[in-house]
Amino acid sequence: MNRVLRAALFALVVAYLIAPLLVVAGVSLNERQVLFFPPQGLSLRWYGAAFTDPSWYRPAINSLLVATFAALIAVSIALPLSYVVWRYRVRYAKAVMAMGLAPFALPPVITALGALALWIVLQSYGRPYTVVLSHGAFLTTLPLATLTVGLQNLNPQLVEAARTMGATGSAVFRTIVFPFVRPYLIAGFVFAFVLSLNEYIIAYMTVGFTFETLPVKIFASLRYGYSPVMAAISVLFFAFAVVVFAAVGRLGDLPRLLGADETD
Repeated sequence: MNRVLRAALFALVVAYLIAPLLVVAGVSLNERQVLFFPPQGLSLRWYGAAFTDPSWYRPAINSLLVATFAALIAVSIALPLSYVVWRYRVRYAKAVMAMGLAPFALPPVITALGALALWIVLQSYGRPYTVVLSHGAFLTTLPLATLTVGLQNLNPQLVEAARTMGATGSAVFRTIVFPFVRPYLIAGFVFAFVLSLNEYIIAYMTVGFTFETLPVKIFASLRYGYSPVMAAISVLFFAFAVVVFAAVGRLGDLPRLLGADETD
């Protein structure tokens, strides 16, 4: 009986999580330009519009560019920060780590308001690099967390053995530390990338409609004009995220990321 209840509960949770996606997918198949579910008629023309209508594919490209560079900035900050904290274990290590985790601990609207005030003072509001830098700082927490987990799982005896053999600090990092934490670095990059793709508040506060990202475009369309294209793009981006996370599981060594012992 307990097994039946667990299976039923699991099925309910899966249905609850999948139901919104099924609704969005159904909306994207409407033949007319309406947001109806179940769809009235079936058509794939809204998927074609996502690739041919500049008002939609340009924000999508903007989002991909912002997410790529923001994720690169996030891992560029997180890797040396996590390594220094792990390597030297100084007194203020916890304070340094807290600074790295602080942006994500705050509500996004607070971070967005802070970024808005900063870029206005610097007379840079609306420029594309502002959203890239803001996302990079905000999302540093994700690769910082994954890299910290990776470094904690690294056997310190390997490092000590390399130093005993005369390896320099850079050689130890290049030949032992970095190869070991590479899966965690890839995972942190992907997490930051996907979250940046879907982030709205900071993007809206820093660039608004001057450099429109896809979430900003979708929210604007919900306010000023409904189109099944937004549903089609949402489905496409969901599929893209699934492919990306599947690649992490394949190339990023997901079991080790989750803490599995390499000797198992």
